[in-house]
Amino acid sequence: MRERSRGRGRQAAGGSGRSAGGAAAPRGQRRGAPAAGGGRGLAMEEGERSGGSASPSSRSPLRRARRGLGAADLRQRKKQNCTESDKMAPGERNKENSKLGRLPKYMLIQRFAKLFFGCLAAVTSGMMYAVYLSTYHERKFWFSSRQELEREITFPGDSAIYYSFYKELLKAPSFERGVYELTHNNKTISLKTINAVQQMTLYPELIASVLYQASGSEEVIEPVYFYIGIVFGLQGIYVTALFVTSWVMSGTWLAGMLTVAWFIINRTDTTRIDYSIPSRENWALPYFACQVAALTGYLKKTLNCSAEKFCYLLVSASTYTFMMMWEYSHYLLFVQAVSLFLLDSFALAQTEKVHEVYKIYLFSLCVGYLLQFENSALLVSPLLSLVAALMFSKCLQMNMKKGTFMSRLLKIMYIYLVLMITVTLNFLLKMFVPHREHEHLLKFIEVKLGLNTTKNFTMNWLLCQESLQAPSQDFFLRLTQSSLLPFYILVLIICLFSVTQVIFRRICGEPLKETVKLEDGRIGERPEIVYHVIHTILLGCLAMCLEGMKYLWTPYVCMLAAFGVCSPELWMTLFKWLRLKAVHPILLALILSMAVPTIIGFSLWKEFFPRIMTELSELQEFYDPDTVELMTWIKRQAPVAAVFAGSPQLMGVIKLCTGWMVSSLPLYNDDDLLKRNENIYQIYSKRSAEDIYKILTSYKANFLIIEDSICNEVGPVRGCRVKDLLDIANGHVVCEEDDSYADSKYGRFCHEIKMNYSPYVNYFTRVYWNRSYFVYKINTVISFQS
Repeated sequence: MRERSRGRGRQAAGGSGRSAGGAAAPRGQRRGAPAAGGGRGLAMEEGERSGGSASPSSRSPLRRARRGLGAADLRQRKKQNCTESDKMAPGERNKENSKLGRLPKYMLIQRFAKLFFGCLAAVTSGMMYAVYLSTYHERKFWFSSRQELEREITFPGDSAIYYSFYKELLKAPSFERGVYELTHNNKTISLKTINAVQQMTLYPELIASVLYQASGSEEVIEPVYFYIGIVFGLQGIYVTALFVTSWVMSGTWLAGMLTVAWFIINRTDTTRIDYSIPSRENWALPYFACQVAALTGYLKKTLNCSAEKFCYLLVSASTYTFMMMWEYSHYLLFVQAVSLFLLDSFALAQTEKVHEVYKIYLFSLCVGYLLQFENSALLVSPLLSLVAALMFSKCLQMNMKKGTFMSRLLKIMYIYLVLMITVTLNFLLKMFVPHREHEHLLKFIEVKLGLNTTKNFTMNWLLCQESLQAPSQDFFLRLTQSSLLPFYILVLIICLFSVTQVIFRRICGEPLKETVKLEDGRIGERPEIVYHVIHTILLGCLAMCLEGMKYLWTPYVCMLAAFGVCSPELWMTLFKWLRLKAVHPILLALILSMAVPTIIGFSLWKEFFPRIMTELSELQEFYDPDTVELMTWIKRQAPVAAVFAGSPQLMGVIKLCTGWMVSSLPLYNDDDLLKRNENIYQIYSKRSAEDIYKILTSYKANFLIIEDSICNEVGPVRGCRVKDLLDIANGHVVCEEDDSYADSKYGRFCHEIKMNYSPYVNYFTRVYWNRSYFVYKINTVISFQS
């Protein structure tokens, strides 16, 4: 009886161990017999012992039991690694604990020191970069020695609008009153009440104003320093997140140091912080970098339970924050979702983790829709359609009986099915959901791809913008001179070939290894590596079409290249293909993963460090006396209720520096504002004084400002000047056999109005001028002079 009870206990322990992951087999099992699911094997043995062949009456219960145990075993295998230790048999758990207990102390100290110094290097890199940006900004603009008006004119165009609302929030009697005035704003654009928080995505300004007032910084620091300090601090977090991402991928914080070095050296192509501090991407991209760093850790196979939960929470928080900071964030998240979709389609990552990220997208879209004043653009976004299609396809796969013809066909046609559902769902949403999505973006894409032609001023003006053109050769030359592009191409080719091999093995039915060792030389089996390879390829394709997208692509080029040269696994993968025999490949991979980045670092230090120090030491001069004089005259001479008309970029500066109402703003996400900008730009076209007068008075404008730089513009590309685009849109230029000539009976308005003759003096009276600006009062009573 005692021996029988011991045998039963061993069988029960073996069954529980197999159900937890198949780690242990019962002693009574034959050596070499397959352990195909502990419960199923135990049931078969019991059935065989009971009589060899079961009767028909007992077959159906036996089959049901087998199916039930098989399903339970399948569900158990799908659980994450953090639950496996909880389901472990007591004996196995004691073994694991004893192994951990026998871990040498010097290894624990080594791990702790590596983690401590790595985190210290990451935080120090971010802080030093923020200090570097602050010092460079001070040297460039002499910020501390200037008056408030001179500081504010350093914010160009659309950046001036964002900072102006930050000032209004601080001037409001209470935060609640300030938010109400922004959401019901009728003091910015004439004849138009807007919800500035929703239309201009002013959540960064709301947060900055709350922090400034709640921290009691009014008596310590000026508002402008507090504002730009937050932006520079976020850029430090941006660099720290890239550091951590490269560190997590390579296993060494040397990769993080190289990432930061390449990022700073290629600052012209990695960030727009030099040109536009308050722009939305400078607030949003640091959160996206944190999300990518957390997602990299979350996709790793070898991750303990607590670290996995932390990464999941960080992905959730950073995804939502990123979506609230930038109106175009859901398009970038769509590119990321496509990368995860391809990663999951080739079965290179745990499906449960990928679908958890999809749930984060859904949650962020829903909460963002509610908190962004029911922003319908999120409902018709391609991200929502793709995630919904992926969830629907997963339900079809789970509810379909496995092994049937339809299940196999669905597996083969999975990618095609998801794409079709995504396109169909997005089309239906746009048809039934009233939305204010940017239609001009779709028209721009059609014209950019050559699918359509247009004479529309706004479309052609956008096409002429440098950020929306193909990248120049100088861009690739700069990346090559810093050695970034050659190493990125090398790393990308090795990873692509390794991923292709892994996909081919998966098609042939070979399973992925649970843990990839260094000697295996299979870097393409790591899901976080595959994700980054796909992600950088997609971003690179966008950057090859639009130069403005380089600010999204180049930082991750720095990160991936630094990871590759510092990763022993990548060198080992290369040596596996070369089949080295003269030198031990593992030793050589470890040596190269330390030597190559060290050599690169010293060469970058020698060549670029003196240049950076020169930038910080020399005093640059930024002074615009004509603009300062214009703003001073407006504040002293113009009536408080006056409305100014002119180029949108100048109107943004006037709104910031004076607070006066304007007729247009440099915003490109509203069709009405785009139409206003086009109409007011007619002051530089060949139209009559009466036409211009009717346009300006329709917007209740009192003063007109002519900029000499636009009127007498000599652009590097003929046909992209404002006056050329207006002539094309108005039909005042006729092109025949490569020859063009003017076809208008009126002269250019901005030239003719300076002559002070009738009929221009009947409608407009010059009240101020300097070398750059001419200000005219729009007459309310027209006096017809001869």
